This record gives sequence, structure tokens and C-alpha cells, in this order.
Amino acid sequence: MSNTVELTELSVTPAQDEERLTAASSTVAAGNATASLPPADEGYQAWLVLAGCFIINVLIWGFAFSFGVLQEYYTSHEPFSSQPQGLATVGTTATGLMYLTMPLYLSALQRWPFLKIYSVWASLPFLGASLIGASFATTVSQLVATQGVLFSLGGNLVFAPTLTYLDEWFIRRKGLAIGIMWAGDGVGGVVLPLVLQALLSRYGLQITLRAVGCAMVLLLAPLLVFLKPRLPIPASSAARPIDISFLRSPLFYIFQVFNIVQGTGYFLPSNYLPMYAKSIGLPSELGSLTLVLVNVASVLGCILTGALMDRVDVSAVSFATGAAAAGAVLAVWGVATSMAPLYIFCLLYGFTAGSYSTTWAGMIKAVQRECPGADTNVVFSFLAAGRGLGAVLSGPLSEALISSGQSMQGKARFAYGGEYGTLVIFSGCTALVGGLSWFARGIRSRSHTN
Repeated sequence: MSNTVELTELSVTPAQDEERLTAASSTVAAGNATASLPPADEGYQAWLVLAGCFIINVLIWGFAFSFGVLQEYYTSHEPFSSQPQGLATVGTTATGLMYLTMPLYLSALQRWPFLKIYSVWASLPFLGASLIGASFATTVSQLVATQGVLFSLGGNLVFAPTLTYLDEWFIRRKGLAIGIMWAGDGVGGVVLPLVLQALLSRYGLQITLRAVGCAMVLLLAPLLVFLKPRLPIPASSAARPIDISFLRSPLFYIFQVFNIVQGTGYFLPSNYLPMYAKSIGLPSELGSLTLVLVNVASVLGCILTGALMDRVDVSAVSFATGAAAAGAVLAVWGVATSMAPLYIFCLLYGFTAGSYSTTWAGMIKAVQRECPGADTNVVFSFLAAGRGLGAVLSGPLSEALISSGQSMQGKARFAYGGEYGTLVIFSGCTALVGGLSWFARGIRSRSHTN
């Protein structure tokens, strides 16, 4: 992300809010429940929930998207520098599994809403154990299990409920609330690479991971107090039905295929930019700045793309961002052999590719027009799972690309003539293909005609 998503006017309308209230308060008179319900879109309770959701994104997704700093450290320090095979999988496992398992989390929370409060508190031991456990790792497989798998499980335990809470607390101003919440991952991607680089340089890997793990738990714990539902939890524990009729829609699968392809290449520049910066002679501190620039630009790109999504068809927007991202990769990163063009690429890539997931808002609108019963959070979770599948595949794939790139040494110029050449080409091509949901226009037109 970045992986910022703005779901403007998608989730709960005032009428749907009343329907949820009726279902949620089956044991309470509807009039009394409405009178005691906190106001949506205003009041200190709503804004405290939003503040908590924002900081959760800063910590969870911000750390996940800062893996490039840790990967650069792993590859240059023992015990991992002598076993570099598989290191890229650590970062893609963390982000990929959080995306990939989101349908399970959100479906479970929709069917059994009482699990939300237990979920957020259960995340703390998972997150603490994942980073503290990673500090004791001596093999890549141990890093994958702790910093990859365990962190993703804990991350989704606290992140998934935030989506459902904002769905309740913000109705008329939902776009603003979702935008603020998702800006947290960009802010985290700006701040945490600098923090990690400073800690690694001064204290080394073990102390850094332990300190970040403890800090994450201590910062999250007081925030969880403010994450409260606005609507009453149903007295009955009976499972709620979930409408998955959209899974029979060809339009959804068109969007999903291009979404998966884009996900296989999207994370590669962020994961390898610090290492590439080092390969062209930049010090680690300046290499970490590449991630900062990507995330700063992605926040701005998501705001602009979100505004366009209210006025322009999703297919046109996704094609424009995909083509621009591909141009940035192939025409700028591909020839960047010094600091200035590399930093220009980071800004362009974050502004274009970093805003791709914002187009999910338009994809969800289009799917809901064909399948009116489709729940926003469920459709969102399946799109997130598609990106997660791409992210998981990109880990081992990127290592194969780096290995094949070594055969390009001296056969081409600029970045194309080094070990990162094939990775640059792959990232550019997947960015372009990700924007080809333009062709979904034809399917939508035929379905409306019929």
C-alpha cells in the first residue's frame, strides 16, 4: 500500500445503519436503542476511534512496508548475509498473508460480531512475540515464521476490526474517515524506516527488533480502549449470513486477475530500493530515504486518485495509474545510476503505483451495481486477498529475477545491465498489466445491455 484505500460512500448509508441497529438490538426496543445510540460522524467518541485506527495503521502497515530497511541489513550482516536465499520472502509473507487472510478475518467478524473485542486484545501477544522472536532467529526460515507469519496473524487481529468499527462510527463522512485511517500506513512508511535505520546503526538487529516489539505493544494497548462498537452487539450468538453472490460475477474476476498481477510486482521496488541504492554507492541512511519518498508520494497520490474516483470511471483511473507507474519503472528506475534520478523515481512510483489500491473503491462500486447485496467489507477483503496472493508469489519470484539478472552483467546499460535488470522489467510490466482492468468496461457494457 502504499496500499491506501478510500471507500467513499460505499459502506453504510443512514438507512442501512438503521437496519443494522434493528438487527443488532433484537432484545431492546428499537426506539430506546436509537435514543441511546452515540451520534455518527461527530462527537469525541467517533474521533477517538478514528485516531486509534490511524495509529494502528501507522504501526502495523507502516512496519510491514518498512521491510526494505531490514532486508538491506540482513543481507549485509551475519548470520543472514551468508544465507541470503529466501530473505525477500520474509517481507512478502508478512504483507501477503495480512492481505490473503483478510476474507477469513472479516467474514468471521461479520458472522460473529462479539469476537471483535477479543480479537484486538489477542493481537498484542502475537505482535510482541513475532518481533521479539525474530530477534533470536538465526535462520531465514525462523524469520519467515516470526517476522512473517506470526506478525501477519497479529496484525490482522487488530486491523480487521478497525474497518468494521469505522463502518459504524462514520456514515456521511465515511470517505474522510477511511482516508485518514489509511493515511496511517503512508505516515508509518515515512517515519519507521528512519527509526529502524537509526536503531540498527546504533544498537544492531537484536535490540532493534526487541525494542520495536515492546514499543508496538505498549503503544497499541491504550489505543484499544478507544476501539468500541457504536451499534449494540447482538444478544444472540447466532451467525449472521454473508452474501457472496459477487463471486459469480465475471466482472469481479476481471478486476481480481489484474489486481493479482499488479500485486506480484508492486512490492518489489520497495523491498529492493535500499539494496539497489547501496549497489550504486549510496550509504544506508540515504538508501532508507528511498522508502520515505515512496510513502510520502503515495499519500498524495491516493488523495488525488480518491478524488478522481468520485468523478471518473474506475477503468480509466486504473489504466492511467498503471501506465504511469510502468513508465516510472522502465524509463526512470531503469536508467537511475545516481541519487537524483533514483529519488525522482521513488516519488513517481509512490504517486502512481502507490495509489492503485485506492481504485478498489471504484471496483467495489461496480461490483455492487451488479450484485446489490454484496457487502463492502467482504468484497474489499477478497480484493485484498488477491493482492496478498501476488505479494506471497513475489517473494520467491523476486529472488529468481535477481539470479537471472546476474547474467545480464555487461550486456546492457544502466540498471538493465546489472542484477536488478530483470526485476526492473518485471515490475514495470506488472504495473502496466495491473491497469488493464480498462477491458472490464466491455463486460459491464454487455451486462447492462442484456
